[in-house]
Amino acid sequence: MSNSSSISHFLLLPLADRRQLQLLHFCLFLGISLAALLGNGLIISAVACGHHLHTPMFFFLLNLALTDLGSILTTVPKAMHNSLWDTRYISYTGCAAQLFFFLFFIPAEYFLLTIMCYDRYVSICKPLHYGTLLGSRACAHMAAAAWASAFLYSLLHTANTFSLRLCHGNVLGQFFCEIPHILKLSCSKSYLRELGLIVFSISLAFGCFVFIVFSYVQIFRAVLRIPSEQGRHKAFSTCLPHLAVVSLFISTGTFSYLKPPSISSPSLDLALSVLYSVVAPALNPLIYSLRNQELKAAVWRLMTGWFCKH
Repeated sequence: MSNSSSISHFLLLPLADRRQLQLLHFCLFLGISLAALLGNGLIISAVACGHHLHTPMFFFLLNLALTDLGSILTTVPKAMHNSLWDTRYISYTGCAAQLFFFLFFIPAEYFLLTIMCYDRYVSICKPLHYGTLLGSRACAHMAAAAWASAFLYSLLHTANTFSLRLCHGNVLGQFFCEIPHILKLSCSKSYLRELGLIVFSISLAFGCFVFIVFSYVQIFRAVLRIPSEQGRHKAFSTCLPHLAVVSLFISTGTFSYLKPPSISSPSLDLALSVLYSVVAPALNPLIYSLRNQELKAAVWRLMTGWFCKH
């Protein structure tokens, strides 16, 4: 990182220019953050405390809630601080740390969503092999692989990005530190190495996407062959929340990074980045709890038990 040592801090994109709007954004981010903390915290507590929820599906859901909490806590607190105090400042080390954790939690979430798709595929298409293919040890290994892969991915990208020589100022066109906006400040041809890593990352993400699509084609074919309407409804109820979360995550992230330059604008970029990095993690608990009766019952028992004690 010595090549960029002359830069001591970066200036982030302000959420608004007028003071009243800055305070409004602070309140909105505060509300979204509290909702995300409450929703994901309840899911983590309900799954951890409810022994009947110690199944592969809820184990992966617990891990997903952890990634949602992590991604919210990585980007939102600094944005709230800057809006409240009318500043754009983030230190060099703070930017590196923010980029590292963002690149850690977002890929971890994507890998976990892919694994959860495999869980639904085995549950519906190969139910007799479910206990063998998704035993407790296999689930732990898959979750560990997702977290470890995300850690290596983040470490590699962060180290490579902050080894570049930056000579085009220190102003970032985003409300948090993100690779494309840091690359715009680079004056070194070494940025081609980072572009190569990005192409590899896109290929990996596309591979996961193909796996998800193929799995859901098989799932829907199997569900439509179920003779009873009640059986089909139960199968769909376990798949639709996951499919909704995957669709929201992939569509917002893909459009944000791959949208045509002709429709790009700072306000649109800002809205899309808020959508996939802030709103989506806050909505995931709501999406999962709406159609999952077991989870709703566990969360309700947890809340009533807590209120009764107090």
